[in-house]
Amino acid sequence: MPRRSTGIVVSCEHAGHRVPAAYRARFRGHSGVLKSHRGWDPGALELARAVAIACHAPLLANTTTRLLVECNRSIGHAQLFSEFTRDLDTAEHMRLLATVYHPHRRAVDVAVRRSLRGHKRAVHIAMHTFTPVLNGKRRSADIGLLYDPRRPFEVEVADTLAKRLRAEMPKLRIRRNYPYRGWTDGLTTTLRERLPASRYAGIEIEVNQAKLATMARASALARDIATAVRDALAAL
Repeated sequence: MPRRSTGIVVSCEHAGHRVPAAYRARFRGHSGVLKSHRGWDPGALELARAVAIACHAPLLANTTTRLLVECNRSIGHAQLFSEFTRDLDTAEHMRLLATVYHPHRRAVDVAVRRSLRGHKRAVHIAMHTFTPVLNGKRRSADIGLLYDPRRPFEVEVADTLAKRLRAEMPKLRIRRNYPYRGWTDGLTTTLRERLPASRYAGIEIEVNQAKLATMARASALARDIATAVRDALAAL
């Protein structure tokens, strides 16, 4: 049986702000930080679910707060551990990596490789949201598409997805490699080092949290993004 052309895997690295019982004392009095954009990506899990359902794709979501360990940073990165866990000893750091970090990243890696066994190419959509104002500066986009412009397949996916998103939501501002650069440190960057450029595309979709202010707006946006991703995938 010939393989279908392109598969899809959806991940959400900052899906929640859960703190395991063993570490709750460290966050006592800091619930505001946990629930802010520093602790998680509000709305990202709902967006990721909508995309996964629309595309019949597996969804891998980490619901532990990024303030314990940052699943979207490499080992050794300065932001791997936050001010709440940086002073833990080596054994505790290793425990966090073993119980939170590695399981999520390994699950995404396995899902992508499984998709590649059944398809010629695989698109990995990593869903994130971003705060509309950072360090006093207002971000000038509603949706950002992060990718590596040196990888032709990722450029193809980003081009197709941008067109579909604009067709679905013509009033929204869609920018490429904004508010972050798609080739800097992250889970997609790690997978790019392991998988061929001709077969793997890691695209991070960043959505402005201002667009998720109400349940109705968030639901409509999730539906539109999911439709755009589904149609883009079908067009590849």
